[in-house]
Amino acid sequence: MRPAGRACGGSCSAGAAERSRPGPRRPGRADSRGGGRFAGPVCQAGGVSADQTAPGVSFTAADEEKRRGVRRMKTIATGLLGLATLVFALATWAKAAGAGAWAGYVAAAAEAGMVGALADWFAVTALFRRPFGLPIPHTAIIPTKKDAFGRSLGDFVGDNFLSAPVVRARLGRIGVARRLGEWLSAPGSAERVTREAAAALRGLLAVLRDDDVQAVVAEAVTRRAAATSVAEPAGRLLGKIVADGGHKGVVDLVAVRAHDWLVEHHGEVVARVTAKTPGWTPKFLDQQVGERVYKELLRFVGDVRDDPVHPARGALDNFLADFAQELQHDPATIDRVERAKSELLARPEVQDLIASSWSAVRTLVLNAAEDEDSELRRRLTDGLRSLGRRLATDGKLQAKTDGWLLDAAEYVVSTYREEITSLISDTVAGWDAADASRKIEANVGRDLQFIRINGTVVGALAGLLIHTVSTALGG
Repeated sequence: MRPAGRACGGSCSAGAAERSRPGPRRPGRADSRGGGRFAGPVCQAGGVSADQTAPGVSFTAADEEKRRGVRRMKTIATGLLGLATLVFALATWAKAAGAGAWAGYVAAAAEAGMVGALADWFAVTALFRRPFGLPIPHTAIIPTKKDAFGRSLGDFVGDNFLSAPVVRARLGRIGVARRLGEWLSAPGSAERVTREAAAALRGLLAVLRDDDVQAVVAEAVTRRAAATSVAEPAGRLLGKIVADGGHKGVVDLVAVRAHDWLVEHHGEVVARVTAKTPGWTPKFLDQQVGERVYKELLRFVGDVRDDPVHPARGALDNFLADFAQELQHDPATIDRVERAKSELLARPEVQDLIASSWSAVRTLVLNAAEDEDSELRRRLTDGLRSLGRRLATDGKLQAKTDGWLLDAAEYVVSTYREEITSLISDTVAGWDAADASRKIEANVGRDLQFIRINGTVVGALAGLLIHTVSTALGG
């Protein structure tokens, strides 16, 4: 089995050989002359698998128009070189035929123009490819130095655009808080933010799986409840309620309900009492005992209901007060309450109730987000509008907000500067060298062809000047 590096190298070599062969291109790379995007397999140092793809260089309609412009300028520049060559040939022939001194001036100008045109053609061509395909050193600079250019560009952006002083100075001049406040307070802006926030919220809720969220909610609530002691807080709450007499209303309600229940279930109470009497007692005696117990019980409950200072109420007050103290200070009571809490949380019914709470919350939030007249959206809109007015007029709030934004921006550029700049260098490194070269040539090639034209003209003028000076000096 071959090492991964050799396998990658082989496939890359095969790909390079295929690109160099004439004929149809491989599927996945559209011919750069007709646009398209490279999408075929790539290999990189470090063993990238063949089925991975690098981000390609896209060719737009604007790029194709620019390439046509480059071709037109190439034709003009090459035509000017041809004209200089023709003029040089004719002037040289005329000079040899004795046409006069003017032929020498023309020949010198044309010759120097040819030299300038050829030199600039070589320089421009060497940026993008090897002239005539010859392996001349320091040619095809962009394809061979593409990755280095990408790293340099990333470093340039990082040093000059993503430095903390530059970002702070730029944002400080903008006045982000004031501009944000003016925009939020403008008619329709707060409503727009609310609509976008509601749409984002609906999208988030649509993406989330109910089962996953319910599991997370159940786990979070259970873990939090298990980690939180309930005995001591419950004891303090109960003690406060008893001290304030807050429980008396409950006692009154229970007493009233108990008395009414006894009145409604007279026969049932008597029957239950008589059922517990010995079998050898006479039936009429059992009935009298049952009636007596019922009357005493009804009288006792009635007295508790009607007498606010009944001894039974006082005993209940003392019991609740003592229980509140035990919940706070008695280790045995606290331990029993915590165990009961754990057993309650572990019951399937409780877990199902906790998990199902997400469905109720989700439905409420969705309905509020979709209803433009909902209280949630109205409050959010009013809050945003109010915040906008304050940001637009309150200088202290502007300064504080701008300070937060500047600190946040400085933190981002300081912490993630390398990641941001590496996006540039990694993107450039992932480009196909030939496609990148064609892309760059399409955008700057037209101006470079003017260099060739200027080289021809300037060379001709320089040749004419040199020949004139030489002739004047007796050359």
